[in-house]
Amino acid sequence: MAENKKSNVPSMWSGGMFDDFRKEMDDAISSFFSGRRGWPTPSKAWADMPAGLVNPAIDVTENDVSITLTAELPGLAEEDVDLTVRDGVLTLKGEKKHGRDEDKDNVHVTERSYGSFQRTMPVPDRVDADKISAKFDKGVLKVVMPKKAESVSAARKIAIEK
Repeated sequence: MAENKKSNVPSMWSGGMFDDFRKEMDDAISSFFSGRRGWPTPSKAWADMPAGLVNPAIDVTENDVSITLTAELPGLAEEDVDLTVRDGVLTLKGEKKHGRDEDKDNVHVTERSYGSFQRTMPVPDRVDADKISAKFDKGVLKVVMPKKAESVSAARKIAIEK
């Protein structure tokens, strides 16, 4: 009869392997930002965040005429998202509601995140805040922030003297 041995490799579901990785990353980031006023330590920042959909992934890109913010908001509808600009700050808020019927289903594993989130981003002075636009398609929010005309200028070659 074969002996049932327990593996020394942490289970992906136990959290052990990921907890160690997170601690190493928190320590590295803390040491990088240590001594800089206003930066919370990552462990403290994460500990204060509520469980659930905390920070949707965003990309910010820039070209000659605009700055574009793209946010992944899977499982959200347009009416679940609120986007505002006020006093030079762009604020993205939303909530992913838990939509399961407790009376019908026996839930064994839930890995999907639910909850509310809020992300803020300073709007640079070179952006025309009155012309910011947004589109929401298939769980992706795209916010286009056009630059002011005076900040969009053509590049010119500068001669270097010998």
